[in-house]
Amino acid sequence: MGVEFNEVLWLWFLIPLGFVLFLYAKGQPLRKDGKIILVLRGSAMFLLILALADPSLVFPDKAKSVIFLADRSASVSTKEDQILELISQASNDMKEQDRYGVVSFGENAEIERTVSDSKQEMDSFRGEVNAGDTNLQEGLEYSSNLLPDGGRIVALTDGKETLGSGEDIIPILNGKKIEVDWIPVSSDRSEDVAVQSVSVPPIQYEGEETNIKVNTYSTNQKEVEMRVSLNDKTIIKKNLKVQEGENEFTFKHAVGSSGLLVYKAEVFSEGDENPENNTLFQLARSEGPAKVMLVENSSDESALTPILNSKGVTVDVYKPEQLPGKLTSYLQYQSILFDNVPATSIPQEKMLLMEKSVKEFGRGFIMFGGSDSFALGGYFKTPIERLLPVDMDVKGKKELPSLGLVIVLDRSGSMNGHKIALAKEAAARTVSLLRDKDTLGVIAFDDRPWEIVKTKPLTDRKKVEEQIRSISSGGGTEIFTSLQQAYESLENLPLKRKHIVLLTDGQSATTGSYQNLVEEGHDKQITLSTVAIGEGADRALLDDLSQWGKGRFYDVVDASVIPSILTRETVITTRTYIEDQPFYPRIASAEWSTLFQDGVPEMNAYIATSLKGTAQMEMESGKEDPVLATWRYGLGRSFAFTSDTSGKWTGDFARWKGWPVFVNDLVDRSFPDISSNPFTIDVKEGKGNTQLNLSSSEGNVSPLEVTVLSEDGKTIPATTRIKAPGDYEVLFEERLAPGLYNMNISNKGESSESSYQTGFSVPYSKEYSFRGGHRALDTIVEKTAGKKSVSLKDAFRDLHTRAYKKQSIQSALIIAGFLLFFSEIYVRRFGLGLLMTLYKRVKSAKTSDTRIKEKGNVEQLGKKVARNRQHDQNPRWQKTDSSPSLQATSVTNEPVKKVKREKKKSEPIISHDDERLERLLEAKKRRGK
Repeated sequence: MGVEFNEVLWLWFLIPLGFVLFLYAKGQPLRKDGKIILVLRGSAMFLLILALADPSLVFPDKAKSVIFLADRSASVSTKEDQILELISQASNDMKEQDRYGVVSFGENAEIERTVSDSKQEMDSFRGEVNAGDTNLQEGLEYSSNLLPDGGRIVALTDGKETLGSGEDIIPILNGKKIEVDWIPVSSDRSEDVAVQSVSVPPIQYEGEETNIKVNTYSTNQKEVEMRVSLNDKTIIKKNLKVQEGENEFTFKHAVGSSGLLVYKAEVFSEGDENPENNTLFQLARSEGPAKVMLVENSSDESALTPILNSKGVTVDVYKPEQLPGKLTSYLQYQSILFDNVPATSIPQEKMLLMEKSVKEFGRGFIMFGGSDSFALGGYFKTPIERLLPVDMDVKGKKELPSLGLVIVLDRSGSMNGHKIALAKEAAARTVSLLRDKDTLGVIAFDDRPWEIVKTKPLTDRKKVEEQIRSISSGGGTEIFTSLQQAYESLENLPLKRKHIVLLTDGQSATTGSYQNLVEEGHDKQITLSTVAIGEGADRALLDDLSQWGKGRFYDVVDASVIPSILTRETVITTRTYIEDQPFYPRIASAEWSTLFQDGVPEMNAYIATSLKGTAQMEMESGKEDPVLATWRYGLGRSFAFTSDTSGKWTGDFARWKGWPVFVNDLVDRSFPDISSNPFTIDVKEGKGNTQLNLSSSEGNVSPLEVTVLSEDGKTIPATTRIKAPGDYEVLFEERLAPGLYNMNISNKGESSESSYQTGFSVPYSKEYSFRGGHRALDTIVEKTAGKKSVSLKDAFRDLHTRAYKKQSIQSALIIAGFLLFFSEIYVRRFGLGLLMTLYKRVKSAKTSDTRIKEKGNVEQLGKKVARNRQHDQNPRWQKTDSSPSLQATSVTNEPVKKVKREKKKSEPIISHDDERLERLLEAKKRRGK
């Protein structure tokens, strides 16, 4: 047994304590109570200092504690049953006093079984472990915390470490006297082909032929299909034979585009057990002509394409339904143009990607007007409206004709979730577009109608929005009765325009006379538009209803466009957003002074909008409405041209000889000011996060502002710091998932600011790589005196260093110290008087007891002396051998006197014992007096 201090530094306080006590004792003479106070105070402080040092009594522990560390990463994911069986076999050989626990690990570690002496077997792993990596360091550190008094960790793994550094934990293991054994578990890689790397020149030029190198690794010889794509377009597709081990393939490709180039290499093979390692990305940049994305109306072809081509600008034309869903697809263009495109055809997620490309990456954006654009296109409160320099809501709404709008909204069970949430948001957004004197009604239906908002003029907008958002889903679908109630609520109202919007994702349970109902309503100036959501809607019926009701039919695939549809319906119903009186626009910006020095052509119409606070008016209609406006949105610049491009609204302006120059100059001004990327990017995986190293040969020391977005437009939080001139480090809070990321680097120098748009690729985890992984377990086993490929029976063998268990005595020392401290306070406050009185009383009581005992002893001794004397003077009281009793004889006066004389004669021969007894008797008599 021994004593161990966990906080040894506290013991240094014993030195100043001893010094202070010495000075106190030496400085003045101490009375008896002062000495006692000094001893009590010094002892109390001594015990408290020992308690602060956290002492423990250390006892030898015969029991052995073992943690089985089970690898559950992807590389051994099919071996869980085998690992559980190995643990079960090993636990059967442990002794009665031994203990074991189980920890599983992948990227993180989780406890599966606490350390105990129970032999109950585990039937499965239950911990939530991320299998994408093998973090041996995390697993060992977690396990060591469960063995505070030493023991053994038995690792069941393939030994491939892809995250962290297991060797860093060796000092901790040795400090806790923990041994590490390793039972190897084979990997799952029986059939696997992996793309190891993709290599392309970082800077390319349009028209040149470039080399694409793809390295693969295969576990066996087989045939595979190789695909290489550039910006999501397949440029190479070949069937190839791969050999066991590493293979390298080189392909040639003529660069036909400019801007950011995203290469993707993929390999496919039959029986591949790890598809996670089949894909890798590589980024490059091509210098060449400007390239724009032109989004045109589904029913018309834009007149802008030939105008832009004449200037040498490459134009990629998209219909709204064809828009890509990746951020990279937008970043390959210098600018995005919308030519009379309705928001009802563009999902919300794709609008967000365009907004990010402008705000975070400096891309340009231009919206041209038309009957399906701006407010008429349903852009109110959308991401596109946010990036434009104009608001869709106009100042002149007070002049609009009176409007009655009833929304008939499906709330059946099939609308539950995302659909009903968007429908409610759309209806609530409509409230913002209406005026106080406008009439609004909302009817929700399942198998019967529910009047959510009574059809009447708006008075309390907030209350109406709350009522709309309170709608819940449930029940069947019955349309006719609800639609009939909507018509009845509008037919007798004195309004200029009356409109119903029906929105459903199902089919009606009844077959009432819809045509009669709708046509009679139209005779009473009530129009009807319908919205079909999803595959389950009765499209034929809804299309017929919109035709009978002289409205519009919307076939919705993506529910996120529902708010734009209801917004558009509200705006179109008013029919007053279009200003159709011919006018001559007024030029309000010096940018166009040269182009319009000979005059400004006449225009026929435009869509009314409101200029945003910080936007710049460049062309004005004469009614203070913007015809052309611009502003800076984040790093990009956007423009709003509220007339059309076909000539129907622009009139003479589109037939004017300067029209092509105007369009090209407008597009040129929208282009971003982005230089070629001067940085090389190195992606590294840290402990629990991803980091980028940016290096520049220019040796810059000015701060960088880095913006990183994923392909779905999500902003990734990152911090940037300078490591050395020209070297920067970008740290992310978490590990980035494998895939492609877009990055904008802003260099904020003292005199100027430049922006660089680039990207980087995070490869798949090393868990799926044949090159990745550092086998640190060999070193760990050696340094901790463990064994590799140990027999299961040896898991509970004796430890090299005997284990000990500890019993803390900190609490006992604290209690003892405080008792002495309170005793010192008592003595200092009340002195020793009471204690001395108690002491004397106790002593007196003990003395009395002693006297009583002594008195009894003296009386007994006196009687003994008298008997002895009598015995010596009178032989008749002698005991004889022949008689066991005393023989009495008659006594006369004469013999008595003889006895007395004999007594006197015998006095000189009294023994020392008798003399001592006599002295005791004399002392007794004196005390009695």
